[in-house]
Amino acid sequence: MTEQLQELAAHIELKRGADVLSTEVAYGELNVTVTPGSIVDFVEFLREDPNCKFSTLVDITAVDYPSRPARFDVVWHFLSMYRNQRIRVKAAVREDEMCPSITDVHPSANWFEREVFDMFGILFSGHPDLRRLLTDYGFRGHPLRKDFPTTGYVELRYDEAQKRVVYEPVNLTQEYRQFDFLSPWEGAHYILPGDEKQG
Repeated sequence: MTEQLQELAAHIELKRGADVLSTEVAYGELNVTVTPGSIVDFVEFLREDPNCKFSTLVDITAVDYPSRPARFDVVWHFLSMYRNQRIRVKAAVREDEMCPSITDVHPSANWFEREVFDMFGILFSGHPDLRRLLTDYGFRGHPLRKDFPTTGYVELRYDEAQKRVVYEPVNLTQEYRQFDFLSPWEGAHYILPGDEKQG
């Protein structure tokens, strides 16, 4: 299988060398890193080329690297049922940069791109209806960014007096517990081998 994927990587680099930044075979999948501006043509090539035939879009997601200049990796997963192969395509995108939408090539990308926008705040140019998908209309921020607070900014509850749902700033009802991060067995009356705390 690895040999077939390496042959596929060589074929893709030969045909689309200007778009491909790197290729790697890992965990039984081919990973291809491309330039963001070429993603639409590249995805169309993957679908139409007889040696690829990646006709099924499985998922679109992203990864947040806050310390990098190109903060996000947008990641597309494709399946070729004709060749029984999978491919992962990645493109690094800056926070202030738009990534082209692939909805014209794969209409099923519509909600995937909406989810990535909602969770990470990545904008897809050319998307027919880019709006939040999983969070509420008035939601502030993007929950899968690494700088998003784990408590969020607001909480909602049903108010009996007003007979409606109300939004309020987050109010923690108990103090956070203090963890020393040395032992996962805090409060246990025994010590597992290798779990001795440093004094």
